[in-house]
Amino acid sequence: MTDSAVAVPAGEELLAEADALMHDVVSLRRQLHACPEVGLHLPRTQHAVLSALDGLDLNVFTGQSISSVIAVLDGDRTGPTTLLRADMDALPITEETGLDYASRTEGVMHACGHDAHTAMLVGAARLLARRRRELAGRVIFMFQPGEEGAGGARAMLDEGLVDRYGSIDRAFALHVTQLVPSGVVTAKTGTMLASSDAFDVVITGSGGHASMPHDAVDPITVACELVTALQSMVTRRIPAFDPAVVTVGSIQAGTTSNVIPRTAHLRITIRAVTERSRELAIDGLHRVAAHVAAAHLCDARVRAQSVGYPATVNDDAAADHVLNAATRLVGPARVTRMATPIMGAEDWACVLQEVPGAMAFLGAAPPGIPHPAPNHSAHMLLDEAAMATGVALHAAVALS
Repeated sequence: MTDSAVAVPAGEELLAEADALMHDVVSLRRQLHACPEVGLHLPRTQHAVLSALDGLDLNVFTGQSISSVIAVLDGDRTGPTTLLRADMDALPITEETGLDYASRTEGVMHACGHDAHTAMLVGAARLLARRRRELAGRVIFMFQPGEEGAGGARAMLDEGLVDRYGSIDRAFALHVTQLVPSGVVTAKTGTMLASSDAFDVVITGSGGHASMPHDAVDPITVACELVTALQSMVTRRIPAFDPAVVTVGSIQAGTTSNVIPRTAHLRITIRAVTERSRELAIDGLHRVAAHVAAAHLCDARVRAQSVGYPATVNDDAAADHVLNAATRLVGPARVTRMATPIMGAEDWACVLQEVPGAMAFLGAAPPGIPHPAPNHSAHMLLDEAAMATGVALHAAVALS
């Protein structure tokens, strides 16, 4: 690589090149949307990505134990290594959008925009490959499975993401949201997203006849009391300016109306924006569950469902770099700084624990819909026109 200076292309140029790629980007997004896969093993999705990258002058690698794809582009000049990431997995949701290209896989849907993320990153790879002579350094394109609870980012880190391809200087990920106007970019320095932990709680009493509760130990009433006790724990034990959210998403117990069951099963998620509040909430769950159950002669067993995600914390300099690149690309009127974190979670957080970087949101609110369905909804739609901004922003971050 040489060190000759080349000017960073103007935002209008990158947007025009991204617009020219939109037919292929939209086609890939719809192909992925129609054939969604969940978890760490996404053979059809991986094949689609590899096919879309075929013919580009990239060094391409696939995961050893998961369906990941890494593509490396070396620029013609020396400079930093930039990691750009897209997640590829879908959700266990039955789609109800009525789209012509709706999911053909029963009970599985791209309801979080990962199909768009993947298509945008492929588009960025094509755009940057054409501009190799202007690229200072290396770009690593990270196509990740298993973001939705399966820990795909951690699996890719364990397979050598940060050292196998040379040191990484900065990392960037983009996530679409229907809650922001189409084409608007938003991010913040510091904590951007919450941590996420999921727990199973099993309350065990003793079964009996519904007409004689005094001869049984009813776990359902204990489970109901636990729900409210956990909300009191949050408001009384966790600082209001360092918040946590504890939500009981599922209660399952019993089979009929005239039988008191032996067990009640709760599924709980905990979200927090600092490790301190995360610890307080998790400790509080264990303590409150044990003592509420014991007060009613029941036993409570608390078990973590899986390894949780830490909070997503943007590096200050990296977040400023992304926001500045977005401003040059789409203008200051279409770039905003978030005032506070949101309580969603991302396993991109695991990468940001290893590499300075940032995540930003790309507005993709569909036109003509006053209150669009959010991510993780069976009715989720997005404005595909926003993907041009996403393609161009990936490229701008790497080139600037």
